[in-house]
Amino acid sequence: MGLLIAAAGALWAVVIMWDAFEALVLPRRVTRRLRPTRMFYRVTWRIWSVLARRMRPGGRRETYLSFFGPLSMLILMAVWAASLVTAFAVLQTGTALNVRGGGSFADHLYLSGETFFTLGLGDVTPASPAGRVLVVIEAGIGFAFLALVIGYLPVLYQSFSRRELNITLLDARAGSPPSAEELLRGEWNDQAALTALLHEWEHWSAEVLESHLSYPVLSYYRSQHDNQSWLSALTTILDTTALMISGIPSPSARQARLTFAMARHAVVDLAQVLSRRPVEPAQDRLPASDLAKLRTGLEAAGVVVDASAGADDKLGEMRRMYEPFVSALSDYLLMPLPAWRAGADTRVNWRSSAGGGRAADGREPSPPER
Repeated sequence: MGLLIAAAGALWAVVIMWDAFEALVLPRRVTRRLRPTRMFYRVTWRIWSVLARRMRPGGRRETYLSFFGPLSMLILMAVWAASLVTAFAVLQTGTALNVRGGGSFADHLYLSGETFFTLGLGDVTPASPAGRVLVVIEAGIGFAFLALVIGYLPVLYQSFSRRELNITLLDARAGSPPSAEELLRGEWNDQAALTALLHEWEHWSAEVLESHLSYPVLSYYRSQHDNQSWLSALTTILDTTALMISGIPSPSARQARLTFAMARHAVVDLAQVLSRRPVEPAQDRLPASDLAKLRTGLEAAGVVVDASAGADDKLGEMRRMYEPFVSALSDYLLMPLPAWRAGADTRVNWRSSAGGGRAADGREPSPPER
């Protein structure tokens, strides 16, 4: 019986160490479904989001949701540490290792915790050669675990900062929340700048894909402003490129296709990582009446839009390639999707201030030159 208990403790320690390795070190997606980390996030996010769904959309709910990502990471690390301490205590108990200063499971648990966190108090110590070896192994694992945590957090926040940089830059170009109409109207007159912008967002999509596959917890991190998110920015780029490919002749057409391919790749893979199946949007994001208004607004800005039935079919086909995935992510992460057209609630955050959205001298600030 003691050997079975020891084997269970050893197995649990190996499972936790491997899970931490996959989450912190392994730079590729883990497809296995039975993982402690995956189960942890499924349970905790379900509990956290239940209360959020009862809140009215707005700043209060966004503030509440913004705590989940960082807090869950700290709790997960604490769960890993507690699991390893308990696993080694079970291993010590199962092998019937004698310890000076006590012999109960609580004493083994205390010795395990003291060893893992390298306290070195010495009031409870192993009394056999095998126990000393086990203590040395656990101390080494505890030290390595601490080093991984110290090295992991800066990498995580660097990835978050790089992601947010382009989202912030999109504010002056497409508004907040962003829209495809606002982005095209602002950038259309400078095709070279539009091509460069789409090229930049192709690289941003690739970086988001790689960082969020390696560290899925980043998907739960919210943006600095309540009316921004990585999902709304990515959806806006998909909307813009889909519209350009389906019915707007442009020198930037090739870059639009490349950006669409990379952005679509990102949303599909991230939906798979978060175990979200594609779902049809509850409401059509671009009904025929809004599409007509969108074309009218773009034509007023000098954008020539193909209004033929073939262009409508092509746009619908491209929307079906990504909208079910962004809809699934939106519903799961509670991140609203952007509209195609600039609505009454669209604003640019750089204009806002604590005094009610005006500059310090009381005048409305001038828009930036495009």
